[in-house]
Amino acid sequence: MGISLVKGQKISLEKGDGSSLTKIFLGAGWDVAKSGGLFGMFGGGDSSIDLDASAIVFDENNQPLDAIWFGQLRSKDGSIWHSGDNRTGAGDGDDEVIHVDLTQVPSNVKSIVFTISSFRGQTFEKVENSFCRLVDSTTNTEIAKYNLSAKGNYTALIIAKVYRHNGAWKMSALGETCQGKTIHDIIPSVLPLL
Repeated sequence: MGISLVKGQKISLEKGDGSSLTKIFLGAGWDVAKSGGLFGMFGGGDSSIDLDASAIVFDENNQPLDAIWFGQLRSKDGSIWHSGDNRTGAGDGDDEVIHVDLTQVPSNVKSIVFTISSFRGQTFEKVENSFCRLVDSTTNTEIAKYNLSAKGNYTALIIAKVYRHNGAWKMSALGETCQGKTIHDIIPSVLPLL
């Protein structure tokens, strides 16, 4: 079991022996909030929520270089790839996964920012049990988990960033809320966090 992250916390992406992680993935999961009352029992609420995990790649000058999302499942350089769109949040575990081969990320990349947005515009008031977790892909060991279940009247969440610092990869839990259905809507809210 990895570290349970809190907003603003930073961790180094190293293995227990001090060597650098080479392949990671960010898994995101969520459930539809259960509605109360008779109407909830008889299908009066939404039965699915289409949250989308995305990654936005930035250079040293905080300019977006690439975006990995349901509309583009692989980065242009091939170092980052998306598991595909889950439109309901049904099932246990990770609903969407973004893989990163840190050894293949081009040297001009300074940071990779992970976001989740509600494609149909449903707010996070309708979401529960949401989380993201960072996993060492080579050993399938969870490094850190971040509980995202802060319900609220927003449609997007800027989860975390993985970034280079003094030649090593680190992760920072961001946990900032914003409005936006796609990553293109979210980028202006990400820029001040870089």
